[in-house]
Amino acid sequence: MTGIPANSANPERVSAEQAVAAGKDFGELAASVRGVFWTTYDPADAATRIWRWRNGAARCLTPEGFSVRGRVYEYGGGSFCITDDAVVFANEKDQRLYRQAIDDDTVPVALTEPGCRYGDLRFSQGAVLAVEEDGGTHRIVSIALGDGARTVLTEGADFYAAPCLRADGKRLAWIEWSRPHQPWTATRLRSSERDANGTWLPPRTLAGDDIEDALQQPQFDAHGALYVLSDRGGFWQPWREHGDALHALPAAQADHAAAPWQLGGRSWIALDDGASLGAWTDEGWGVLGYRAADGALHTLAAQYSRFRNLAADDTHFYCLAASPVCPAAVLAIRRDDFSVQVLAEVSPMMPVERIPQPERLRFASGGSESHAYFYAPESAQHADAPPVVIFIHGGPTSACYPVFDPRIPYWTQRGFAVVNLNYRGSTGYGRAYRQALHESWGVVDVDDACNVVAHLAAQRRIDRARAFIRGSSAGGYTTLCALAFRDVFRGGASLYGVSDPLTLGQHTHKFEADYLDWLIGDAVADAARYCERTPLLHADKIRVPVAFFQGELDAVVTPDQTRSMVSALQANGIATEAHYYDDERHGFRKAVNQAHALQAEYAFYCGILGQTAR
Repeated sequence: MTGIPANSANPERVSAEQAVAAGKDFGELAASVRGVFWTTYDPADAATRIWRWRNGAARCLTPEGFSVRGRVYEYGGGSFCITDDAVVFANEKDQRLYRQAIDDDTVPVALTEPGCRYGDLRFSQGAVLAVEEDGGTHRIVSIALGDGARTVLTEGADFYAAPCLRADGKRLAWIEWSRPHQPWTATRLRSSERDANGTWLPPRTLAGDDIEDALQQPQFDAHGALYVLSDRGGFWQPWREHGDALHALPAAQADHAAAPWQLGGRSWIALDDGASLGAWTDEGWGVLGYRAADGALHTLAAQYSRFRNLAADDTHFYCLAASPVCPAAVLAIRRDDFSVQVLAEVSPMMPVERIPQPERLRFASGGSESHAYFYAPESAQHADAPPVVIFIHGGPTSACYPVFDPRIPYWTQRGFAVVNLNYRGSTGYGRAYRQALHESWGVVDVDDACNVVAHLAAQRRIDRARAFIRGSSAGGYTTLCALAFRDVFRGGASLYGVSDPLTLGQHTHKFEADYLDWLIGDAVADAARYCERTPLLHADKIRVPVAFFQGELDAVVTPDQTRSMVSALQANGIATEAHYYDDERHGFRKAVNQAHALQAEYAFYCGILGQTAR
């Protein structure tokens, strides 16, 4: 059989529109005496809203005309916090901070003027702490709730994250880093104390100056002890300040955090009684654990496989969770018996028995092992080896997770196998695995994409001759490199992907402006290496069709990258499709655009195989 297997056993399939509608997600979470709060992103209108759960009921707080999303470092995060009687949030349209009363329907009131962006919001001592972005300058500021008075707490570093204030208001801690580093390669933990007159003393560095130590998520407990996640032991694990040094705490030998592309993450909490709550990954599979003060470890909510944005109060733990059959859920877990209550949940919009299940893959690549998740096509039992689509995640220091992704059944119900690839360089497998991408972008990731095809083809689980590759952002670069430099794939798709790294480095935003130095090398000293790994310069080597999808407002991978690559391929007589979306930035958010891109990509592959899209 050379075509795509018919889906005769289950003729009803999820449509592109249904797949996108199931892409609702919960983004951030906070808990206080006023209730549990979270943000919900709805692709139907591309808006993000705050919801509040209290006394058994949830209601939306965000009025029409507002969407809760900051864009510090372009990727945002930490876009709201809870005060004594209000919620403060970053509004997507104008990036100003607004204060909104919780218990009435008054219109949100602006706290800041236009011109700056804000993220990593924390409420303490009557003011909101935030990372402020003013053009290319970053700092940590305090904004008083009463009159909006703004105070600069620290500045001078290239980047800042995670400001936190001790309960007595007399000590501030934060993370900062300097170019060319990224927050997952080397950062500093710094702290400043307030004197008797209320003046902040010069800050001191607590960790990160002497070694390449990627630190994140500092926090004080109720007694004033300072904690932080550090990867100096090989994984992001909890450490505690003791004297002038950090000391490791008991923890699983696993990453207790993901690469902090966004601000505001919380994946480990020091609890007031000497216990802790943490989420970590076991070979990519999420685990949530409560470690009692006596060291006893209890695994919680084991039916879920990813946990984010942890919070706690006197009676419950809270988190955002997902599983292979659940796209997203808000969980409340009782602290006395660990029973789980679902406060909100996104429906997968299809019967559980039809949801494809992830199979963990470990396969040989580059003299070591790499990781992926394999999803068999729904009709596999009726067909020969099926075609396969290799999903390449963005980042590139990011990851894919074994959770319900509505795009996957869209493909498996149409006869394709899907591989979600965590190539070397992905987060969640320790620092050494993550560092494997150093100066090797476009090589080790491409090796892994090609080797997973060989691994599955050797087992006759996929048809090597009908393998496709697709990726977004950095994943688009891997896709284009694989098509240019290897003869493995029948075709591919680049979604706002990088085709010219040198141009990217010259025009992208500050947060990633030096990332290429780490991924490939110095633009001058390693010019030959850039030339070797630039798909645009080797467009003549691409002999298979390629589809492109690009947002016109993209400030990360600008549209000229895609246009240049499309023109080069068309000049060489290669079949291409290019779709540009006037109202999208880096990563498509609007349902109509997401659905169009998904359906167009499927039809593109069908055309390559001589089949009719169904």
